[in-house]
Amino acid sequence: MKKNVRSFFARRSAWQSLAAVLVVSGGLLALGTYALGHAPDTITVTDNPKVPSTTAAAIAAPKPNPFANIQLTGQSAVVVDLSTGETLYAQNADVQLPLASLTKLITTYAAADTLTPDSLVTISDTALAQDGDYGLVQGQTFAFKDIARFALVGSSNDAAEAIIETAAAARGESVEALLSSTISQLHLSSTRASNGTGLDVDTEEAGAYGTARDVAKLANAVLKKAPTISAATTRPSVTVRSTDGVAHTLPNTDPVVTRLPGLLLSKTGYTDLAGGNLAVIFDAGFNHPVAIVVLGSTVTGRFTDVETLMHATLAHFAGVQGS
Repeated sequence: MKKNVRSFFARRSAWQSLAAVLVVSGGLLALGTYALGHAPDTITVTDNPKVPSTTAAAIAAPKPNPFANIQLTGQSAVVVDLSTGETLYAQNADVQLPLASLTKLITTYAAADTLTPDSLVTISDTALAQDGDYGLVQGQTFAFKDIARFALVGSSNDAAEAIIETAAAARGESVEALLSSTISQLHLSSTRASNGTGLDVDTEEAGAYGTARDVAKLANAVLKKAPTISAATTRPSVTVRSTDGVAHTLPNTDPVVTRLPGLLLSKTGYTDLAGGNLAVIFDAGFNHPVAIVVLGSTVTGRFTDVETLMHATLAHFAGVQGS
């Protein structure tokens, strides 16, 4: 009788042990099934525990730098996130180079800080003596807001000279003194200008010098000071009328403005000493302005340089937002 009892309890213990194993195994199987059914799509299940999942590999892999291995024609370039002040890309960004017609941004800021939008600007003999024929006539007068658009969009030297002369006279200063005080006001520590057009003084001396970093800061200041005038620089051409109703039209010296997304400001520059310069500000998305400046490039290279840097900038922000 005792033997039968012991045998009964032994068999019951064995069955209990087997049941426990089945319960645990079933629970693990259910847990595994749940995990597989609810796992992210990016997880790869493998029979080999030594092979990492795609998620682990993605985390371990460094994010590509869209600015890496960029080849530019220009000697100097910078990309600045104007919302944060962060420099996203720099190539000789603090090397002082001739500015050419980027100087007209200094002229525009100085005048916008001195004149009202409707202040009259008269085309003088000195203005007409500047290089280039833009169709203006001695003695014509224009509202500052109009002639400033003409000077920036079409890079009119006679318009820029008339503007800086008018602003300097209103301030009771010489042209060079007004340019100098404006540069100081904007804290452009590596910039200097002897005229308001940026034209070369002679074969060895440029009309103005500055760095790509300073130009980025300058362009941002002009955009804030004169947003309506700046907006005109993003269009294919400009038409203005003198106070007596005569219309003048010039094409934009930046032929790629129509294919640059979110453009807020564009200014070209070219002289023999400077080579090709270009400064733009564009919205990278959700009111996120970015400045791109290229100095010392070529007539056509400045445009491809800026487009290359713009594409890299957009890729940079796409990577940041997607991380």
